[in-house]
Amino acid sequence: MHKFSRLDAVNRAKSSREGEIHMLNKQLFTVAIASVFCCAAFQVDAAKPAKGGGGGGNHMQRGIQLAQEKHYDAAADEFGKAIKDNPKDPRGYANRGTAYRQGARTAMAAGDSEGASTRYQSALADFAKYIEVAPKDASAYTEHGQTLSELKQYDAALADFNKALELRPDDLNTIKFRGFAELGLNQWDKAVVDFSAVIQKKPDDLQSYDRRALAYRSMKPANYDAAIADYTFLITKNPNDMEATTKRGYTYSLAQQYEKAIADYQVVLKTNPQDNETFQRMQYAQSMLAAKNASPSPTPPIASPTPEEKKGLMDKISPLYIGIGVIALIIIAVLVRLLTRGKAEETSHRIR
Repeated sequence: MHKFSRLDAVNRAKSSREGEIHMLNKQLFTVAIASVFCCAAFQVDAAKPAKGGGGGGNHMQRGIQLAQEKHYDAAADEFGKAIKDNPKDPRGYANRGTAYRQGARTAMAAGDSEGASTRYQSALADFAKYIEVAPKDASAYTEHGQTLSELKQYDAALADFNKALELRPDDLNTIKFRGFAELGLNQWDKAVVDFSAVIQKKPDDLQSYDRRALAYRSMKPANYDAAIADYTFLITKNPNDMEATTKRGYTYSLAQQYEKAIADYQVVLKTNPQDNETFQRMQYAQSMLAAKNASPSPTPPIASPTPEEKKGLMDKISPLYIGIGVIALIIIAVLVRLLTRGKAEETSHRIR
């Protein structure tokens, strides 16, 4: 075991916690991407040739094929041709917007932030047109909101999700995405409600348990017990889920249950001894547990007066007070003498 000072452990833990917050934000973004990919794929697959056949339908089918092959820019071009042939068909805008968004994710993963930004803006424009052409279609608002969430424009995304749920109140995907936006806005209580609603209808939606646990432990005051229960459920479902085990350990640490936190960290480190972040968290938990169990220091003895303090006491007895005391004694003596002058001496009661 490495040696470390308590201060070093605290600093490491602080850095680790900041790293985890960054990781959670990144994970929130990644989770959202994974979820909207399913919806996006469905949206693309759902497109069928426009009634009456013609070039528009052929371009739509070609775009779908290219999107499935992950040639998103080429797919967007084909969907653009379909839109030109039939500008009133909302599927063209929905599918091109989806292709642009997928292309933006690919560009982001490659480190091309400028290319990602351009594609995201094109996706937003297409989904806005989708809303214009089909204002009663809840999916239009959900798609637009998902894209805004990926751009971390959570307030605007929330407005889209609420509109979508007005049109289709029981859509679990939209409720879930609203929960993501609420996490982004630190609206922990609302996020708990939305993820709980999803879990109630889909009790095996593991992602919602993970996100709800984050909301529980971030609330003010935090509900650590509920967060731990969600992480425990995830671990029960998959004992090899080291991410959930790490998060539960971190939550135990926040709840000052350091022994349990250390136990979870040890499980993770047994699987991956090179996990430096988890090792740092365990160091912090160990240092806090040691401080918690340390014996209280004995009550310090009362110090005796110093020579200076003693001198200060003697200085308080000034000559003035001494003189007043002598005069008082003299006056008392005179009064006693005056009162007893001329008084007959007591005779003895003894018989002679």
